Amino acid sequence: MPSGEDDLITRYFKPLATAPGALGLTDDAAILQAGGDDIVITTDAIVAGVHFLSDDPPDTVARKALRVNLSDLAAKGAEPAGFVLTLALRDVNEAWLAPFARALGEDADQFGCPLLGGDTVSTPGPAMISIAAFGRVPLGKMVRRSTARVGDVLVVSGTIGDATLGLAVLKEEQGAFDHDAMARAALVERYRVPQPRVALARAIRDHASAAMDVSDGLMGDLAKLCDASGVSAIVQAVALPLSGPAQSWLTSDPSLMARLVSGGDDYEILCAVPENRLASFQLAARSAGVPVSVIGRIVAGEAAPQLVDAGNREISLQRRSYSHF
Repeated sequence: MPSGEDDLITRYFKPLATAPGALGLTDDAAILQAGGDDIVITTDAIVAGVHFLSDDPPDTVARKALRVNLSDLAAKGAEPAGFVLTLALRDVNEAWLAPFARALGEDADQFGCPLLGGDTVSTPGPAMISIAAFGRVPLGKMVRRSTARVGDVLVVSGTIGDATLGLAVLKEEQGAFDHDAMARAALVERYRVPQPRVALARAIRDHASAAMDVSDGLMGDLAKLCDASGVSAIVQAVALPLSGPAQSWLTSDPSLMARLVSGGDDYEILCAVPENRLASFQLAARSAGVPVSVIGRIVAGEAAPQLVDAGNREISLQRRSYSHF
């Protein structure tokens, strides 16, 4: 007789496991064929009260859980191949599970990243969703953090800081409601539902010397890239791509700059691109429909990357990124 866990899997997740290698979720493992490529593996967990709010809609939680992993794959130049899911819940709430599973399936189809298997467990603590995602790159072509070179141009996709401001709206921070309802809704959407730059993966693979996604804050993640590569960097604050609401908030309170570059949850791609490849990278990004901006340059040295103003004066940052510990 099937257990409650078996019934949960059959009802909500077996319909998503359409890839042949998933074996209909009837086995203890799945098959992912390499097809002559390297397999890139990444994993991220999101926890209620840490990465999403406990009253966030379940469809946005599902999309965030998968998309943060797809962002990592894109930064490595990898095309999505599949994922496994671990779902830890306090109880079986069908009103929550149904939209969660539906949104997860929609994103799996949209991004070509099918469910291959996973596990469901109960927990006395907050809900936790952990995904391990797999991607493919041609042999030896994964783009690393550790290969940036002095003279490379720093490029970032999309806009920076919107998710931080979206969280401020949800927490009803002072000043967070100075914008109209449409602007507030757009910022909240950026926090709840990242836009992984999967379409940029090939351009990164073909043109970037190093890359990573921006998940914990632009300046903190840049520091990680520089440390891995044995270099430093200078970022021009005036070159940072900001949305209209973010620019408006910054104009009213310039001290917000530190939050915009350290708050995290952007899930944009940060690339070091050789100068002689910049034009071709920008063309490829434009063809992929992903906006990119030049924000600085890789320089020699071991110091932490600097954020500078229009007069090339360093902007002091007490915190560079979000940290769990």
